[in-house]
Amino acid sequence: MRVSSAAISAEDLAKCFGDVVALDGVSLEVPRGSVLGLLGPNGAGKTTVVRILTTLLHPDRGRASVLGIGVAEDPARVRSMIGLAGQYAAVDENLTGRENLRLMGRLTHMEPRTIASRSDDLLGLFDLTEAANRPVRTYSGGMRRRIDLAAALVHQPPVLFLDEPTTGLDPRSRTDLWGVIEDLVRDGTTVLLTTQYLEEADRLADNMVIIDGGHVIAEGTAGALKARLGASIIEIGTHDPATATAVAGILDGMGRIELEGTTAALVVDDGSSVLMEVVRRLDAARVAPTTLALREPTLDDVFLTLTGHGAVAAAPDPPPTARRGGSGKAAP
Repeated sequence: MRVSSAAISAEDLAKCFGDVVALDGVSLEVPRGSVLGLLGPNGAGKTTVVRILTTLLHPDRGRASVLGIGVAEDPARVRSMIGLAGQYAAVDENLTGRENLRLMGRLTHMEPRTIASRSDDLLGLFDLTEAANRPVRTYSGGMRRRIDLAAALVHQPPVLFLDEPTTGLDPRSRTDLWGVIEDLVRDGTTVLLTTQYLEEADRLADNMVIIDGGHVIAEGTAGALKARLGASIIEIGTHDPATATAVAGILDGMGRIELEGTTAALVVDDGSSVLMEVVRRLDAARVAPTTLALREPTLDDVFLTLTGHGAVAAAPDPPPTARRGGSGKAAP
């Protein structure tokens, strides 16, 4: 295995499930104390990457390491150094929140005298103290997500894998969880985050890798990825798709034009100077747009340009076959 200073390293990972190619040559690195956003639509291979890096799957090809330890060579040691919170809760619904955290402490071989205090600290951190003695089955969706993440952190892992951790959460719960993740990173935790929420990746990730169809199709910072599209986007809303198509013809030659339903989007390098010319051309053609907006590119624009579809597409990765790591117990 090539020695790497990165906290997480993957090289040429490939994995097939029967005739389905989930991964075909995925490579990535995550520096210590940083956040990598792993983006892609459903079925792109994100969860398969996470399962390989957390020792739940063996790749058909390629190598991976966590903190310099080979995932295939010493999986038990890797599990002792990672936490994993996935798309599916890995806690026991019949136990209370406090009992779940203390159980995880025992499973990860923590010192018995520290388990109770660590569990209480996490219950406070995730605003679950009042619900600590209630069975998890009585928790709301947001509370279950928080207790699941807390369970992944009981043994204070230096590397944390979050597989779409905020799926299904309301906006407030999602924002609260982002704050917790940011605090962890400030304290030195390394995070690999898979997500379909582009706003989430934009806020949390230091660097991003976009995969589609099992391949890496782009990587870089949010700013660098957005810069690939142009500096500005002028969106022209119309009454119907036919008018949007006509607008595209009117603006031909001014920049790259993308059509979506009743909206024509013009991607240019200097939107403020081009905007007046757009208005002049539309006025000369006697086309009155319903809306006209100048904005900066978003990661959603990047996704549409690179993949030809939005962040949600295709079919999900195969269902999980194991649970959370740490002492042999693993989450999806």
